[in-house]
Amino acid sequence: MTAQIIATLLPVFLIAGCGTLYGRFRTPDIRSLNTLNMEIFVPMLVFAVLADGQAPLEEYAGLALAAAVVVLGSGLLLWPLARLLKLEPKTFLPPMMFNNSGNMGVPLLVLAFGEAALPAAVVVFIVEMLLHFSVGLYMLSPRTPLWRLLRMPIVLASIAGLAVNLGGAPLPAWLLEALHMLGGVCIPLMLFALGVRMLDIDFSDWKTGLLGAVLCPLSGLLLAVPMILWLELTGLQAAVLWVFAALPPAVLNYLVAEQYRQEPQKVASLVLIGNLGSLVVMPIVLALVFMHVYPGAA
Repeated sequence: MTAQIIATLLPVFLIAGCGTLYGRFRTPDIRSLNTLNMEIFVPMLVFAVLADGQAPLEEYAGLALAAAVVVLGSGLLLWPLARLLKLEPKTFLPPMMFNNSGNMGVPLLVLAFGEAALPAAVVVFIVEMLLHFSVGLYMLSPRTPLWRLLRMPIVLASIAGLAVNLGGAPLPAWLLEALHMLGGVCIPLMLFALGVRMLDIDFSDWKTGLLGAVLCPLSGLLLAVPMILWLELTGLQAAVLWVFAALPPAVLNYLVAEQYRQEPQKVASLVLIGNLGSLVVMPIVLALVFMHVYPGAA
């Protein structure tokens, strides 16, 4: 069990550590790197996974619904607490809702449960991303037009991939292989970029960051458990939802807060201290998953 947890987490933190080490001695243009990843490699992966006729996407409807409840429910669950603690909801709630399903989630799920988990990992990632760029942006700026979603490469790739899959039009094996190879670039690149971002940790709001590091996975898991029981999710899908619910805040929260000038320094503390906290949270969650939820993976 311990060996399985180490084997799952060690590559994640080694690749992120390489990013931190490189960023310590160099000054990489991480924003351009993330733009390249989000506009080329991630959409390629999303399209390839969704378009693959061997992935029965209709089986993941329950998982997608559960992921949406975890994301949106976390905000509703923590909103009264934010008001009680006199925390600005626009600053505190988005990092609690929109987790690191890209930079950490996809690589972690594939390492933990194998390539069979990739479609489920992509499904929860797409759910989180779509909600972030619709509900999340609306929370910060209610006048943001939702049609901007259609300009996002990941949304276009999702629509195209679903159309191909549900339409039953098989793609040539050589094309799928090329797409998977290009898309595969995004997974280590996500982790490397996360490592570079870790150098930006700001401990000036460490109390808020520590609070978020506890509440982000806790609120997600409190919502994941009843959804698993209600939707009768079992095996791999239940395991994926457990890990998804416990992920730390997405780095993207900081970039969005910076763009909308919504206390970016506080958001940086929430995001980066939350990701540090995952060093403690994720081994515990994976141990529970391997023992009780999906013992076949151990």
